[in-house]
Parts: sequence; C-alpha cells; structure tokens
Amino acid sequence: MAGPEFLKTLSPRPEWWRYLLGYASLLLCSATARIKVTGKWHLPKKGPCVIACNHFSYYDPLYFTYGVQKPLNFIAASDQNVEWYFMWAPIIYGWIPVDRKRLAPSAIKKAIQVLKRGEILSIFPEGMQTGRALQKPRNGAVFLSTVGKAPIVPMSIYGAENAWEDLFRGVRSRVRINIGKPFGPFEIKGTKQEKDSILRETGRQLMCRIAALLPEESHGIYQSEPSIRTYQLENGFLPEAIGRRTPKK
Repeated sequence: MAGPEFLKTLSPRPEWWRYLLGYASLLLCSATARIKVTGKWHLPKKGPCVIACNHFSYYDPLYFTYGVQKPLNFIAASDQNVEWYFMWAPIIYGWIPVDRKRLAPSAIKKAIQVLKRGEILSIFPEGMQTGRALQKPRNGAVFLSTVGKAPIVPMSIYGAENAWEDLFRGVRSRVRINIGKPFGPFEIKGTKQEKDSILRETGRQLMCRIAALLPEESHGIYQSEPSIRTYQLENGFLPEAIGRRTPKK
C-alpha cells in the first residue's frame, strides 16, 4: 500500500510518454470491455480545457484516457492510501498530487501551468471514488477553470465498475463514455462570501451537466434537477442505459 508520503512525490510524466501510453490504454480497454464513446465532437480541437468526470470506479482513469485519446494531466488526492495493485497506473502515467485538507499553492501552480501550456487538466470533482451515484463536488474544477481561463468539459464514465472482475469471468463489460458541451470559464468577483456562493452554484451546474450524461439512476442528489434535461438537449443525445450486474453477496 502506498501512502501520502509517496503519493505526493508523483508528477505527470512527459507529454510524449503520456501520448504513447494512450495507445496502451486503447488496447487494454478494448480488450477488457465493449466501449462506446459519444459526444467526442464536444472536445475543444485546441487550447486548454478542464475535463471533469464522475468517479464510480477505480478504473475510471484508464477509461478517461481512452475516451479523450490525448495526453492528460490528472489531479488526484495525495492524502489517501492506495493499494499496491492500483499503483502501477499513477506511477507509469503520473498525476498532480493534491492534499484536500491543505491545498498547497504549488499544486495550484502546477495545474495552472498545464492550462497555460494549452494542455488538458483532468479532474474528478467529487474527490474520490463515490459509489454509483453523484455527490457534491469540491471547488477545484471550477476554481482552476476560472484562474486558468479555460472551459470545462463535462464527461461521464459508467459501466466500468465491474470491468476487471467480469474479465476474469470471461465477460466483457459494456462501458459508456459520454462527453458534454463545454461551458465557462467564468469570472468570479466580489467578497469572499460572494465568490464562495458563485463557486458552489457553478459546481452544482457542473454536476448537473455530468448528470445529463448519466442514466437517471446515477443522478444521486441531483435526481430532481430540471436543468438536466436542458443540458441533454444542448449535448444533442441522451445517455444510454446499460444493465448492471448485481454483485454477489
């Protein structure tokens, strides 16, 4: 198991290396699951962006790279413990480590530098793997989008929860990756209280945009939000429902 002391030493690998690893991700994901990507036309053709995605599975980063197929700069929590059998991915690919309890200026600086270089910043706004329904986000995605003057691209991944286990059963899981219409960046001005209010409201909008890319049963605390339908119309498609295997007790 790797703890915070090791995790905080990681950093994104060189862009050319992450580019090559994208092909490895393509092969590995194709071998383990039947994947459908919808909405890829929403990805900006150039320039920086922040891609924000739900986090239902520990395998999400792998499918994240499959869906975007460009070098990514992941932001991930360093104040956690990661089992040894999951450590190969962050060691090979790298990430920008963030302590969620004490957000260091150096972490913010690294993330902003990514956007200034015109690259993609990848983030799971809920913070960690959250089960199978959306929860409240942290402010990181909206804050970095604002400071880095980059649009946010909402994305969803679902069906990956059982991909690895199903592989050992001789079954290729169905995984869906949906990419929504970009929005922002926004200007956040005013008093600290006003800024915090704008961050929370924009964060709620972000999660509703992600919900618009997920089947209804995964909307979680955003289940009754009327804006979800509006965002689905903006995206130009509805998320495809897939059957989920019930875990054995």
